Amino acid sequence: MTAPSVLFVCVHNAGRSQMAAGWLAHLAGDAVEVRSAGSLPGDQVNPAAVQAMAEVGVDISAATPRVLTTEAVQASDVVITMGCGDACPVFPGKRYLDWDLADPAGKGVEAVRPIRDEIGSRIRGLLADLGVQPRTGD
Repeated sequence: MTAPSVLFVCVHNAGRSQMAAGWLAHLAGDAVEVRSAGSLPGDQVNPAAVQAMAEVGVDISAATPRVLTTEAVQASDVVITMGCGDACPVFPGKRYLDWDLADPAGKGVEAVRPIRDEIGSRIRGLLADLGVQPRTGD
């Protein structure tokens, strides 16, 4: 059986979607294929998001914002949007979820921590839905 693939989408692919991808890769390892993209990708990942994730042992410092492509959506089993509005293409047979999360853009690490924790909780729920056991030690 091939690993399920999950695509996280937000506008700039610099905060929420990067934190979600980091959490999922960290907790699922090779059991899930992880992608993230943005409809209008930013220049870099939000430094406060990088710092907040580092505090929980998840390194997203090498991540870079990527543009959302039709191919990325077609190659994914689950597409999770985080405030990208109508910019995300919809294809039959895909599972779509919309996570209503605060945007960490322009916020300090203190304001990003609760967003990080909410995303982490949702990722654990997603893993349960996918039947994937989170890696131990977290």
